[in-house]
Amino acid sequence: MSSRLNPYISFAGNAREAMEFYKNVLGGNLRLNTYADIGGETSPSDADKIMHGMLETDRGFTLMGADTPPGMEHKPGNNFSISLSGEDAGELRGYWEKLSADGTVNVPLEKQMWGDTFGMCVDRFGISWMVNINESQG
Repeated sequence: MSSRLNPYISFAGNAREAMEFYKNVLGGNLRLNTYADIGGETSPSDADKIMHGMLETDRGFTLMGADTPPGMEHKPGNNFSISLSGEDAGELRGYWEKLSADGTVNVPLEKQMWGDTFGMCVDRFGISWMVNINESQG
């Protein structure tokens, strides 16, 4: 297997909901492991939290996420975005519609000065997304 670069997102107790939402948006196979699944000492309040989640899609996307481990502080940041790009406008617009629903649109998905259709939004979980539809150079 070749090396991969995957976004890994830490959540404040809602990783299951967020990862299921992303599965609904992107499709694919979602595997979730709870703290109880791995065994060891886990408080009852943490047993059902997600220790590791991985979404792998038919399109080759991989997104990982988990609830912040017990005893660690959740520190959300604004220093990353997840980017979806390609030439399939219908598919990418579909992702955009679902990701931006109940979220905040920072840059509307529309033609930009460099020729591509591009938009930026923050989904309902506070995660920043960029969608770029490459325009054909005919």
